[in-house]
Amino acid sequence: MGNKKEPLRILLADDHRVLRKGLSLLLSSEEDFSVVAEASDGEEALEKAAKTPVDIALLDLSMPRMGGLECLRRLKAMQPAVRVLILTMHSERQYVCECLRAGANGYLCKDTLDAELFRALRTVAAGGRYLGEREAELLIDGALEEPEEPAALSAREREVLELIVHGYSLSTIADKLYLSIKTVSTYKTRLLQKLDCTQNSELVDYALRHNILGKK
Repeated sequence: MGNKKEPLRILLADDHRVLRKGLSLLLSSEEDFSVVAEASDGEEALEKAAKTPVDIALLDLSMPRMGGLECLRRLKAMQPAVRVLILTMHSERQYVCECLRAGANGYLCKDTLDAELFRALRTVAAGGRYLGEREAELLIDGALEEPEEPAALSAREREVLELIVHGYSLSTIADKLYLSIKTVSTYKTRLLQKLDCTQNSELVDYALRHNILGKK
């Protein structure tokens, strides 16, 4: 008998506990997968990765304390050999592009079929890249678009925008920039008006489109 191949060690990071547990059970049903660590946010994911050897990190983008994009950057800096597959509800081209630039090895939306998730994990683990059909089409369509001119932002507005995009609360931003929460809230309102946005997700889209995400 030949030696049985060790299962791929997976770190699963998602702030929705029920979904995370469901994914863990799903992945554990495959002999070549083993969920060795779970995390509810980016900071916890980094802590788990530092303590537990993993082959693949399966990351959501929208998580408290530290989102998946910043977690991806730090994880790749800390452990370049770890493969990262983004599994998220966000299907916009800007998210796909920024994650790939930050070192993601694959990108899928959460409504993908189980079989495709398995295929993506195996492809990424083998050293390849994996994009769902929808994500691949978005990249192709985006390559044909005319770039839009970014709005003029002050240095402070840009700082606040970067921190909002990285998922920090207004109180945390206030602490980081030594400002009052009221002042930070004013900056946010000004950004929403100036960039013609109505919510945080639209600010994220804008920052990704214009490649103005800082490393916080």
